[in-house]
Amino acid sequence: MKRNKPIFENPFTALKTWARINSPWVLHFNSGSCNGCDIEILATLTPRYDLERFGIKLQGSPRHADVLLSTGAVTRQARDRLLRIYEQMHEPKFVVAIGACAISGGVFAGCYNVMNGIDKVIPVHAYIPGCPPRPEAIIDGVVKLLSSLKGPVAEEAIQVTSNGRETEAGL
Repeated sequence: MKRNKPIFENPFTALKTWARINSPWVLHFNSGSCNGCDIEILATLTPRYDLERFGIKLQGSPRHADVLLSTGAVTRQARDRLLRIYEQMHEPKFVVAIGACAISGGVFAGCYNVMNGIDKVIPVHAYIPGCPPRPEAIIDGVVKLLSSLKGPVAEEAIQVTSNGRETEAGL
């Protein structure tokens, strides 16, 4: 009889992954923009859209944050600050570029002091397009980022029962 491999080799690793997915702390950084995306991020945190229902909490310190929500085109002045904040975050760290300016420089692309998108300075894991993106798009992008953290190991844990419903096995 073939024995199934354990879903997670180490129970502590499984616990850390579960906590990281179900309760991420985010940090917001504006690298220089028109503040349209910033207003939408703040609207996402209000009770109307309630980002906290997914366990997501806004954090003021990069040392405590798991996800960096970054808006605006990166200027030469903001480049060093963005790098310093990114380096202060603990591993694993994830970056979400929100808005057209954060993705490609937007209307500020080609200016003498703009380095275009955030991915020119730090690695980006998720892109949320729009000028500005709606709160629903921001929520969708962050939730998709978190669901991608489950990876193929967690996807193996889902089995289909005889009645066609998906259940989690071994968790």
